[in-house]
Amino acid sequence: MSMDLEGYAKRLLERFDEDKVKEMLIERLIEIKGFGRETAEKWAKAVIEEVKNAYSKSHPVLEYYRSGVKMGEFGVGSRGKGDFYVHRKIAEIIGRTNAVIDSKDLDDAGVVKVGNLYISVAVDGIHSRLSEFPFIAGFHVTRAAMRDVYVMGARPIAVFSDIHVADDGDVAKIFDHIAGITAVCELVGVPLVAGSTLRIGGDMVIGERMTGCVGCVGVSEYITPRKNVKEEDVILMTEGAGGGTIATTAIYYGMHEVVEETLNIDFILACEAIMRAGLVERIHSMSDVTNGGIRGDAEEIAKVSGKALVFDYERCRRIVNAKVLKMLEDLEIDFMGVSIDSLMVICPEDIADEVKSVVRGVGIRIEEVGWVEKGNGAYIVENGKRIPLKPKFRESAYTPIKKVVGEETPKDFEEMCKRIDEAVRMAIEKKKSVVERIKERVVKS
Repeated sequence: MSMDLEGYAKRLLERFDEDKVKEMLIERLIEIKGFGRETAEKWAKAVIEEVKNAYSKSHPVLEYYRSGVKMGEFGVGSRGKGDFYVHRKIAEIIGRTNAVIDSKDLDDAGVVKVGNLYISVAVDGIHSRLSEFPFIAGFHVTRAAMRDVYVMGARPIAVFSDIHVADDGDVAKIFDHIAGITAVCELVGVPLVAGSTLRIGGDMVIGERMTGCVGCVGVSEYITPRKNVKEEDVILMTEGAGGGTIATTAIYYGMHEVVEETLNIDFILACEAIMRAGLVERIHSMSDVTNGGIRGDAEEIAKVSGKALVFDYERCRRIVNAKVLKMLEDLEIDFMGVSIDSLMVICPEDIADEVKSVVRGVGIRIEEVGWVEKGNGAYIVENGKRIPLKPKFRESAYTPIKKVVGEETPKDFEEMCKRIDEAVRMAIEKKKSVVERIKERVVKS
């Protein structure tokens, strides 16, 4: 069990008098921390003091515009329409940069150029439901960060990590997590070179929750961003056995044997084979099928490339790992709307056979699953019918609680978008104001 004491106390103080809030905090601290009454009372008083001091006064830089839209209700982090909308808004706040590839390009890695080399940088957060499974969380987040660099046509050269464990979490979580990270690092020959280890919320968040991220840096002479897709290209995909998302599905549906299917570096081996064959410079684009599955990635690629992507349903279905596919279909989870971690290669037809040959040469399945044509959007051909391929509001519901939450777009989605737009505008104005004030000080000094 985890709890944010600061947020809890802040909410209670808006509804009850201070004495009642203190008693409620004492009860929670005794329940969760196992404190005696005296210690719990000291903690409760200190929490209330901090909250009153922090929120009874204000300063412009400490305030932020409240949109009134909650993360969960808008689907942020759930790899669907709401999440993609927020990421586009983040790009607006970042604004123009001198990067070769940045957030507006909807790639998972950003790219800058130094001399004749492209430097690709990516960072991925651990799956939120893998907090109690530190090794698998570390393994999959590391592989994900490396994938994001590989699909940019770059070879990883360094990995870094950030681990946060709540106050009552066992220190051993850190070690098990690092073991998962470095298992991938050793398999690929890329060092973990830096990182940070902290508690979530310091003393204010009690419980055992773990979160964090892993980043990766890579170098290359060529890049393969999504926007480089061309008409008449073909779409290839390697076998996908999933990563953190599929592992989470298996764990929370009690099908733990399927987790083993996710423990591989097939994606990386496929990329390495393509690189060794000198094919990167002839490939237009590479992606990992993760952001809401084929549904999400296809729409993003179509959007930034200005082309139409068409997929064959049965071919896509057959490229999913057999055990993973059986689990998904038994659980009625749409495989096209969930991260299956396939490598998607979009290339001219005249090199497709060569790409398939080198990837199959390292023992990995790869098939042609679609094509690119003039137009807009993404489509799926099933039983001879061509229909639009759209991401849902959230990715396919892949745990019991996600099935309860559902995948449907809220009725007030457009209204929420307007409120988020206003929050973005206010954030941009705040950034400009602070930058201008600091510049003025620099000039005066």
